[in-house]
Amino acid sequence: MERPASSLWKAPLRWEANAPVEHVSFYEAAAYAAYRGKRLPTEFEWEAAAAPARGTGFAHGQVWEWTRSSYDPYPGFKSFDGVATEYNGKFMVGQMVLRGGSTATPPGHIRPTYRNFFPPQARWQFSGIRLAEDI
Repeated sequence: MERPASSLWKAPLRWEANAPVEHVSFYEAAAYAAYRGKRLPTEFEWEAAAAPARGTGFAHGQVWEWTRSSYDPYPGFKSFDGVATEYNGKFMVGQMVLRGGSTATPPGHIRPTYRNFFPPQARWQFSGIRLAEDI
């Protein structure tokens, strides 16, 4: 990505212009998408884009990819009784969904339907960006 010469922005020390954007928060990912004139996909758009790979095995990238979806229960979700209710209640608030997988993801978690989640301000070490646009 080329920056105008008049920009006050300076590249970090280890900047690689063509490398994937990674280690970013949801806010940084959304800002980058807007800068590029695009947006982050919803988790449902992300999953639909990954669907063609299902028959041949899911090919993930090097990082988990932020979506613009909040980590809410799916329609019709019923909470478990007991301890799981408290667990789900604590973690289903204020989180954003990441999809995909990274080089550090256990094989059992790498599938197009797996929902990872983190607070939007977290710079998860294996988080990155996939851009979407309306057609």
